[in-house]
Amino acid sequence: MSDAALSAPVSDAAHWTARAHEHRRRVEEFLRRYRSAPDEPHPVWDFLFNYYSLRPRQLRTWHPGFGTVLTGAAAHRYVGRTGYDRTDGGVTVTRAYLQSRVDTVRFIVRLLRATAARPARLNCFGLHEWAMVYRAPTVRHPQVPLRLGAAGTDAVVESMPLRCSHFDAFRFFTEAAARRNAEHLTRDSQLSAEQPGCVHAAMDCYKWSFKLGPLVNSELVMDCLELAADARALDMRASPYDLREYGFTPIEIETPAGRAEYVRIQQNVADRAAPLRAALADRCDLLLAAAGHEPGDAGAGG
Repeated sequence: MSDAALSAPVSDAAHWTARAHEHRRRVEEFLRRYRSAPDEPHPVWDFLFNYYSLRPRQLRTWHPGFGTVLTGAAAHRYVGRTGYDRTDGGVTVTRAYLQSRVDTVRFIVRLLRATAARPARLNCFGLHEWAMVYRAPTVRHPQVPLRLGAAGTDAVVESMPLRCSHFDAFRFFTEAAARRNAEHLTRDSQLSAEQPGCVHAAMDCYKWSFKLGPLVNSELVMDCLELAADARALDMRASPYDLREYGFTPIEIETPAGRAEYVRIQQNVADRAAPLRAALADRCDLLLAAAGHEPGDAGAGG
């Protein structure tokens, strides 16, 4: 017998294969809507598959999460996949694999809990994309034009404070824009800076869900991905790029009406992210407990 969890609940073949089939249907529907052809790059949706590293073939594979034994002949196709091994009665994600991921689980739950504990800030108006091209000698995405041109884009950045709280957006700021941000963000300050109103923090629920890999169920991963797609649409509608050719009506954040529209949609994204963030954090706590660790144990990870 393997080192898999002894007390894991058993999922009969009919039940889990139905879940796997529904997951595959959901993924294919998502890919039909958002995945572009290799020879037709898309300036908005390709981000979901390029910046976030989970490939469509990986996304199609359904996972039950740690603690469930899959039964029946079909379960044996999981043998050899990362984290899985045979156990009494079927196949499951092993305890050894969970132990190997404890540092990552701990880092993720600390970040998710820290983010959720702060009040949401809704006053950035999506300026992070503008800050990435502020006073830049070249256009960041040359396949799409700047809606206001270079000078107009710079003027918008200079007309409002930059209040970015997300390091993975801030690290792409031009040097001139980084100096204008309310605070200088670093990877080390990530735990103390991220907040739940941030569109990128909402999108990152997807990143954290797939980084947990087979330890969390695929339904939760898809919930996070669908939110990430809606957040990406907001991000790009409020960006300095003219994406009307691709069907994206601009949110003109240089105007009071545009900023109000951005905040309204940003609040909706934040509201939808909150229960997903909580579900991921709760799952991490359960995983740490299963591995014999307290959620607050010190340790590195990422």
